[in-house]
Amino acid sequence: MSTADQDRASLGELVSRATGDLSTLFRAEFALAKAEVKQSAVRGLAGVTALVVGGVLALFSLPVFSFAVAYWLHAWWKVPLAIAFLITGGLMLLFAVVCAWLAKRLIQKMQAPERTIASAKESAAVLSNIKPHPRAASDGEPVDGRSATARVEQ
Repeated sequence: MSTADQDRASLGELVSRATGDLSTLFRAEFALAKAEVKQSAVRGLAGVTALVVGGVLALFSLPVFSFAVAYWLHAWWKVPLAIAFLITGGLMLLFAVVCAWLAKRLIQKMQAPERTIASAKESAAVLSNIKPHPRAASDGEPVDGRSATARVEQ
């Protein structure tokens, strides 16, 4: 559309364009938010997965390896059996702590959708500066009760 055609556009066409632009803006911001949340959720899922895997491994390996290591310490190093079991339990606990630490680091990398928040704030700031024109009543006078000359003088 040329500049001359835009100057002659009716109020209905302008409102239609503005509505279409706002609709496109909100759809784009929603798509951005969705993409950022999805990316953050994938990172969080990796952290939760590491936590679950670490927990399951620690749970299943605890009885098997604790007995094996404790008896190995007792047989090869002549460590008293009670001390051997304490050493073994400490090693299993250390492994669980390392898995929990790794999971915590991965979960902390989750971020808020910062670009979406900034874009929404920017859009809100732009939209808050827009002042609507007073609508005309059915008799042709504006709703605010002022005459056309009073509005022009303002």
